[in-house]
Amino acid sequence: MSDPILKVRNLRLEIPLGADRLNAVRGIDFELQRGETLCIVGESGSGKSLTSLAIMGLLGKGIERKADCLEFDGVDLLTAGPRTMRSLRGDRIAMIFQEPMTSLNPAYTIGDQLAEALLLHRRVGRTAARRRAVELLEKAGITGAESRLGQYPHQLSGGLRQRVMIAMALMCEPELIIADEPTTALDVTIQAQILRLLVDLTREMNVAMILITHDLGVVARVADKVAVMYAGELVETGTAKKVFGAPAHPYTRGLLRCIPVPGRTERGSQLGSIPGIVPSLIGAVQGCAFRSRCTEATETCTEAIPLRLAEAGAHAFRCVHESGHKAEAKAEARA
Repeated sequence: MSDPILKVRNLRLEIPLGADRLNAVRGIDFELQRGETLCIVGESGSGKSLTSLAIMGLLGKGIERKADCLEFDGVDLLTAGPRTMRSLRGDRIAMIFQEPMTSLNPAYTIGDQLAEALLLHRRVGRTAARRRAVELLEKAGITGAESRLGQYPHQLSGGLRQRVMIAMALMCEPELIIADEPTTALDVTIQAQILRLLVDLTREMNVAMILITHDLGVVARVADKVAVMYAGELVETGTAKKVFGAPAHPYTRGLLRCIPVPGRTERGSQLGSIPGIVPSLIGAVQGCAFRSRCTEATETCTEAIPLRLAEAGAHAFRCVHESGHKAEAKAEARA
């Protein structure tokens, strides 16, 4: 296997709050290969978006970023200066944000905004840039693509604006795309189309993608690897088959119980839920952050939680209980 295009080791994000600190992201690790899709899932406030902004170097002032390794294709993102980051963003690393209406500039036409990245990072003329914009708008499923170049963002529907954002992200043929809940603001009928389009285009162009979402139904359809995030920490990681077929962490199992299963969930029946609220991350966090909401919690959960590995690291989780191992064993028996 080739070297990963993105390496993240022990990433930590701390936000000073007076005399104390908010530990927003707490020691997460993952790797991403070219052409691979990693889905990061979890509740709102778990640190998913901050993780993506840390990779892009777009964190707000005052947020301290620390890591043992944060590397993109040999470039150390921790020590990279503003000029290096500007050369990477929009060229080799692109990002699709949640709300396209606030991501697109209302004062400029779609054509000008699409061409901008290519003109900035490539030695091409405006005619070639507009030709590339038309090509990608067509790939993104926008009809009458050339006529759209003269339109402004407010003249497009939410679905079309998100397709424009996908086209914009692909303008310079990046090697990594970070999509931060790209379908949140869209109608349910449009969400599946946009996600399928995004996955198909990234695979066609062999682009690595980090997809951030709280929708496990989406993850099951598009992910190669899954990372489940809770209270700033990755509590379970692995292939989509392993995480969905043999969820080892109580939080992952709780999330899956909240999803209706076609053919199995009875009409009108009550879906599962996870009681309680996410704990405060101000100050030191001891033991398992999920223990106050976990039905399996014991006194042991207040101690340091080791990372347990299965199948040479293909599936990992943070839990002291044997239920995770039992789920893994049952999945292997079924296989």
